Amino acid sequence: MDVAIMLEGQHGLNWPRWQRIARAVEDLGFAGLYRSDHFTNSSPPDMDSLELWISLAWLASHTTRIEFGPMVSPVSFRHPVWTARMAKDVDNLSGGRLILGVGAGWQEREHTNFGFDLLEIPERFDRFEEGLEVITRLLREEKPVTLQGDYYQLQDAILLPHPERVGGTRVLIGGNGEKRTLPLVARYAHEWNGVFLPPARYAERNARLTALLEKEGRAPQQVRRSLMTRVVFGRDEAAVQAELAEMGSTVEAARERGIVVGTATAVQEQLGRLAEAGVQRVMLQWMALDDLDRLTALAEAVL
Repeated sequence: MDVAIMLEGQHGLNWPRWQRIARAVEDLGFAGLYRSDHFTNSSPPDMDSLELWISLAWLASHTTRIEFGPMVSPVSFRHPVWTARMAKDVDNLSGGRLILGVGAGWQEREHTNFGFDLLEIPERFDRFEEGLEVITRLLREEKPVTLQGDYYQLQDAILLPHPERVGGTRVLIGGNGEKRTLPLVARYAHEWNGVFLPPARYAERNARLTALLEKEGRAPQQVRRSLMTRVVFGRDEAAVQAELAEMGSTVEAARERGIVVGTATAVQEQLGRLAEAGVQRVMLQWMALDDLDRLTALAEAVL
């Protein structure tokens, strides 16, 4: 199982922090670096928030090895045509290392603050599905695309140059929902990303996705299985307990939520159970943006 790092871009991310962490992730040997796509955090006070695609363009040209991408970019405030256009250009710039994570949108505060319509959940997912059709057709079809949808309309639309990657830029869909999300993964995605799932629940969703892929006529191995969850890691138990106290949680409660918690040995054991559940890449949510010493210790413990 690959181990990658995921950052919450709305929780104080700025250029110095992004550049330091990106270089560390590349040098330490992690498989990838991913970040959220938000204007602001879900509750005040506001913090620094670095714009997604500008930061990924910098990453594409200042790293050589790691994979990267948004976790995830919402269609609720990014038009899918712009998302597809920027994604394929950043993917080409990086030599094919981008994974395009897309989602329906969820954070009410940023939509209210900046004037975007989030929609009620059924309509939100209808728009998301239509956005996925726009993105995947523009990235995968070589001929101009025409589409007359309820939310998006295209007429002989084509994005040039095409993605250099065979089959187009890879698309990731994140989420745990069995009614809407997993069927969309089976239809459109190269990768499914579960969110905060303990091993047993991940295995259940993973089996459900395999069945849906077979129903769609796709081989199960065509879709990579990944998981995004927080890591609470410390060199000793005192450091672990201090971070849990800040979260207002206990070891047992955090692990029940799917969070990876503990010192090196405990983290290794939990990652092993995730691998047994079918996780091929785990994206560990790293909240301590300035603590590169502890990130180095994590790399030494798990890579």
